[in-house]
Amino acid sequence: MFRACLLTTVAALGTTHAVAAELELEKEQLKLGFIKLTDMAPLAIAYEKGFFEDEGLYVTLEPQANWKVILDRVITGELDGAHMLAGQPLGAAVGIGTKADIVTSFSMDLNGNATTVSNEVWSLMKARVPVDAQGKPVHPIKADALKPAIDAFKAAGKPFRMAMVFPVSTHNYELRYWLAAGGLHPGFYSSTDVSGQIKADVFLSVTPPPQMPAAMEAGTVNGYCVGEPWNQQAIFKGVGVPIITDLEIWKNNPEKVFGVTRAWAEKHPNTYLALLKALIRAGKWLDANNGANRKEAAQILSRSEYVGADYRVIANSMTGTFEYGRGDKRSVPDFNVFFRYYATYPYYSDAVWFLTQMRRWGQIPQSQTDQWYHDTAKRVYLTEPYLRAARMLIEEKRATQSDFPWNTDGYRPPTKEFIDGVEYDGRKPNEYLQKLTIGLKQGQVIESGTVTTKQGAT
Repeated sequence: MFRACLLTTVAALGTTHAVAAELELEKEQLKLGFIKLTDMAPLAIAYEKGFFEDEGLYVTLEPQANWKVILDRVITGELDGAHMLAGQPLGAAVGIGTKADIVTSFSMDLNGNATTVSNEVWSLMKARVPVDAQGKPVHPIKADALKPAIDAFKAAGKPFRMAMVFPVSTHNYELRYWLAAGGLHPGFYSSTDVSGQIKADVFLSVTPPPQMPAAMEAGTVNGYCVGEPWNQQAIFKGVGVPIITDLEIWKNNPEKVFGVTRAWAEKHPNTYLALLKALIRAGKWLDANNGANRKEAAQILSRSEYVGADYRVIANSMTGTFEYGRGDKRSVPDFNVFFRYYATYPYYSDAVWFLTQMRRWGQIPQSQTDQWYHDTAKRVYLTEPYLRAARMLIEEKRATQSDFPWNTDGYRPPTKEFIDGVEYDGRKPNEYLQKLTIGLKQGQVIESGTVTTKQGAT
C-alpha cells in the first residue's frame, strides 16, 4: 500500500489534533462520477495534472447519465464519490427524494450557471428589456420581463415551461429565486405533489443538462437554467438567448460539491484526505495567475471523455467571458470561480441557504427552528477534513496559509448581493425566510394545494 510521510490528523473524521504520522491509504483505486459540465473541471485537472497520482490515488473518472444516477451509484458504492449538486447531500439528508447519509468537505466551484430562453420567448421579452447606448440589453435582466411571454402563452392556452436539472439543484433554487423576485410564482411542492408546480405561473421540470438545447429547439421547454457549456451551446445552435447568469442572481453562489457517503469517509479517512488535497490543488491551478491556465483547461474539457463540447463553446465562459447573444460577448471574469474567494471551503451558511429554499418552496413541508438548520448544515458539510487537507498542503509547500479561511466559524458575513437586494444572514434562516415576498413563511404548510397556517407551529 502506498505510504507518504506527511503531517496529518489521521484516525477518524472527529480527530482534531494534528500528529506526525504516515498517511496510509485505505484504498488506492477509485472510481469517481461526474456530469458533462464545465464545473467538473477540478476532477479532470486533478487527473490530467497528476495531482491524484501525487497522493497515490489511481482514479477512473466516469461520466454519468444524470444527477439521480450519480446519487444512487454513490449510495450503492459503485462510485467512491462524485461531482454533485451543492444541495444534493442536503436533500438526501432531509429525505427529499432518496434519503441517504451523504457528506461533503469540498466545494467544487462558485457561479457557473445561466438561464436561457428560446428565440420566440426572447422576441416577446425584448420590449421590456432596457438597452444601452449601443442598443445592447442592460444586465441583469429581471424576471418581470418574462410577463408578456407568459401572458401570450396563457392566451394561446399553452403552459410556459422551463427546465432545470434536478429538484434539489442550485439551478432550481436560483431560477425560482429569480422568478419570484420578478413577481412570478415558480410553484410549490407538497408531500402529495412533488411536481413543484402548485400555484405556478411558470412550470418547472427536470431535463438532463446535455439535452436542454435540443429540448428547447423541439419546443418541449421554452427556457432553461443550466451550467456550461449548454447555455453557450444555444447560441452556437441558434436556438436561444442566455438572459441572466447566476452570478447576477446571487453573487458568488456555491454550485457543485464533491460528495461521498459518510460510511465511505469514515472507512477511508486517509484516502478522503488525499482526495481533498488533490482537488484543492486542482482548484488552485484553475484560478492561478488570473486565469492563465483556463485555455488549457477548456481544451482538456472539450475532450469526449470529459464534457465533449466544442472548445469555442467551452472557452466562451471558462476564459472569463460570457456571450449573452450572438456577438454580444462580455467580460465576466467571475463566471467560473474554482479557488478565489475561498471557493473550495464548504461553508455552513451556503448549506443553510439551500435548506431555506427547500423550506420556502415546500420540499421541507414543516417549519423548522434556526438550530435545526445549523445542525443539519454541520452534519452534512464537514469542514474539519478540508482544513486538515489544507494544513498538509501548506506543510508540503503546495499552498500558502492565506489560501484558506482559518478564522471562519463556517458562516459568511451577511450579504445583500442578490438580485432583489434582500439581505441573507446564514445565522438567521427563519428571519430571512420572512423577508421573501413569495414562498412559505413560519408555520405555513401546503394542504390540498392551498397554503394554510398551522397554529402553534415552530
